[in-house]
Amino acid sequence: MILDKTNEFSDGQAVTATAISTNVIDHNPANKNATVDIGTGEDVYLVVQVDQTATAAGAATVVVTLESSAAAGLSSSTVHYTSPTLALSDLSAGKEPIKVKLPSGDYKRYLGVRYTVATGPLTAGQFSAYLVKDIQTKQQYKSGYTVA
Repeated sequence: MILDKTNEFSDGQAVTATAISTNVIDHNPANKNATVDIGTGEDVYLVVQVDQTATAAGAATVVVTLESSAAAGLSSSTVHYTSPTLALSDLSAGKEPIKVKLPSGDYKRYLGVRYTVATGPLTAGQFSAYLVKDIQTKQQYKSGYTVA
C-alpha cells in the first residue's frame, strides 16, 4: 500500500468528540464541474486506522462517514459511506477497522471524513484516514509445524 500525502484526511488526529478530519481534499480545484465520480474506474479505498487506543469513561462508540460538500467545512454534505458503529473494543492501536472501496456516485468538490462520537466523549484516541489504490490484506497464520 502506497500512501500519498495529498490523499490523507487525518494523520494521528486526536478525536475525543465529533469532528471532521484535519484535512479536507479539494479534488476539483478549478471548480469546473459541480460533481465528479471518483468511485468509478480503478478501485480507490478509504482506510481508517487507529494510531492510539481509544478510551472513554463509559461505553463510547465512533461512526466514521466519508462526505463531500460544495463547502470546505463539509456543511450541507452528502454522505457516501457510513461505517458500522465501532465499539471501544474495535478501536485498539494498530487496527484498521475500515477498509472499504469507494462507492460510485456524484462527489462534490470537497471530500473529507467525519468522526461521530456517541455516548462519549472519548478520553483518548488518535486516527489516521486516507485514500489508497490498494489495501493490505496479508493475514498471519500459525505455521502448523515446529522447527526442532
